[in-house]
Amino acid sequence: MRGGLRTWLRRTITYKWARRLVVAVIGGSVVLIGIAMIVLPGPAIIVVPLGLGILGLEFAWARIWLRKLRATATSVVNRVRGRRTTDPPPRA
Repeated sequence: MRGGLRTWLRRTITYKWARRLVVAVIGGSVVLIGIAMIVLPGPAIIVVPLGLGILGLEFAWARIWLRKLRATATSVVNRVRGRRTTDPPPRA
């Protein structure tokens, strides 16, 4: 039984699979810590995108979420600064 498990692990675990697993664990941990910092004191605004950036090294869904987060943040900053993000509607 034990020899069969070792053989299966040697055949199954490749560098790509192991890297993906490590990135998932580290990035997921950073995102979870960032989510906890939303309620607890800490720089959640920095930590959550950092975690998504780490996850984005291997996962396309994380890159998409990071792009959406960046676009939303840019929109909010532009609204606070008083800049228009789109052209005003035409006057009738």
